[in-house]
Amino acid sequence: MIWRYRLALALVLLAFAGIILRLFYWQVVKAQDLSILGQAQYEKAFVVSPQRGEIRTSDNFPIATDKISYLLFANPKLIKEKENVSILLSSALGIEKSSVSAQLSMDKFWVPIKKGLDSGEKEKVEMLKIPGLGFDKTYTRLYPEASMAAHLLGFVGKDDLGKNKGYFGLEGYYDRLLRGKDGTGVELSDALGGPILQGTDPSTGDLRGRSLVLNIDRTIQFIVEKKLKASIERFGAAGGMVGVMDPKTGKILAISAFPSFSPLDYGKFEEKEYKNPFISNLYEPGSTLKPLIMSAAFDANLVTPQTRCNMCGGPVSIGGYEIKTWNDKYRKDLNMAETIQYSDNTGMIFVGKKLGIDRMTDYLDKFGIGKNTGIDLQGEVSQPVPDKEFWYEVDVATRAFGQGISITPIELLDAFSSIANKGIRMEPQVVASVETEDGKLLKINPKILGRTISAQSAKVMTEILVNAVNKGEASWARVKGYRIAGKTGTASIPIKGHYDPNKTIASFIGFAPADDPKFAMLVIFDKPTTSIYGSETAAPVFFDIAKNILAYYGIAPSGE
Repeated sequence: MIWRYRLALALVLLAFAGIILRLFYWQVVKAQDLSILGQAQYEKAFVVSPQRGEIRTSDNFPIATDKISYLLFANPKLIKEKENVSILLSSALGIEKSSVSAQLSMDKFWVPIKKGLDSGEKEKVEMLKIPGLGFDKTYTRLYPEASMAAHLLGFVGKDDLGKNKGYFGLEGYYDRLLRGKDGTGVELSDALGGPILQGTDPSTGDLRGRSLVLNIDRTIQFIVEKKLKASIERFGAAGGMVGVMDPKTGKILAISAFPSFSPLDYGKFEEKEYKNPFISNLYEPGSTLKPLIMSAAFDANLVTPQTRCNMCGGPVSIGGYEIKTWNDKYRKDLNMAETIQYSDNTGMIFVGKKLGIDRMTDYLDKFGIGKNTGIDLQGEVSQPVPDKEFWYEVDVATRAFGQGISITPIELLDAFSSIANKGIRMEPQVVASVETEDGKLLKINPKILGRTISAQSAKVMTEILVNAVNKGEASWARVKGYRIAGKTGTASIPIKGHYDPNKTIASFIGFAPADDPKFAMLVIFDKPTTSIYGSETAAPVFFDIAKNILAYYGIAPSGE
């Protein structure tokens, strides 16, 4: 019998020793791990989205900003005098007492009371000093000028994970800078798993998005949008666009296009309306390309303004095609200055023959035709100029007067601006400066893309363009008292292998004052119905806007 007692005692002692060893293991060896596990049961990490950076015009006005609001919430289990609290919150926030009472009567750890509180309403609630209430800070993207500059701005939507993301325009191009960096916060829970109310500020660092200051002039942008919208309606056009640029620096002063959309209510519009046609739509420029081709011929010393065309007495036959002037009028002894003045296609064929394929493609490349300009907006496209081996004789002829070649409006505006800038092409630049981490502004310097033509060739071309404004088909609409350089454009729209003579892209491009340009501008109307010609639609709008900009800059007229 004694051995049985000894065996039982041994088993008890062994079990006790096992328990001691187990306790030692968990309390000493695994103490840190248990602490972490326990903490995890009561702490929950969450992502905190930062405030998005502002987008401001050149006068520092925020045209895109984050509106801060607050969600008031409560833990009903921590609120003792629910009826009294309901009365106080109802009075402070102007909400129904019954709705507050209903929320506070729920057997939950977290209930929403009211969203969209401003800082004043938040302060009212805080002054009540009611235990069990808390606030969540939220950000809503706000566009104070409504739909103004919509295509420049883009909008803020959601990505596949439900996070805010910028799309199109500046919101898309600079999204990583504007959105900042997600932070982390910690939410504490009680023994039953219910959240203990606390703030939700980021745990570390300045995570706010960086702000942008633009070259966009709010006054010029407003003028452009007002004039453009009214003119589209007046001319019965399917759409239209205007771009204004400082040719000396590349600064984009305004870009507008219609139809447009509202960045705040983007979901109510079709996706095709989001993209900026000024940088995303390809079109045949027509006669607005002629100054580039003509200035190339000047630069290559192939012609002078006085050079006479020896093939301009009638239609020109090339490769089985008969090419005519736009108005079927011909001038046998036409010179190069008159070719631009009268926008004569046969004169441009003469120039194209002088240039040839090699020189024409080389100069188109210098002007940046067929390449992205590098403008800091999301969505820029381009169509490369065909390789030389794919050019035919008729291509040289038609491309000399702007047909059979596709470009974007920003390509043309940038290339044309180089004539105003003594032959130097600048990179188009929407953003002037970017906010740094310490809150200072880092200026973005203008960027030279290269020389297109010599300063002398640019000077010669400028005088010809001034003459075209003063004596050309749009001279009736010019702004008297100013030397303005410019050119009309009327390009037929290619449809299923042929050109529709009744549907055109009407345009006008120019710069002013001609001797010291402050701006270059391109005006385009898509399929105007009152008149198909740029001289009767785009030109008067160009001069109307130009007159307003010149007055805004304080540039007085100087005689006729």
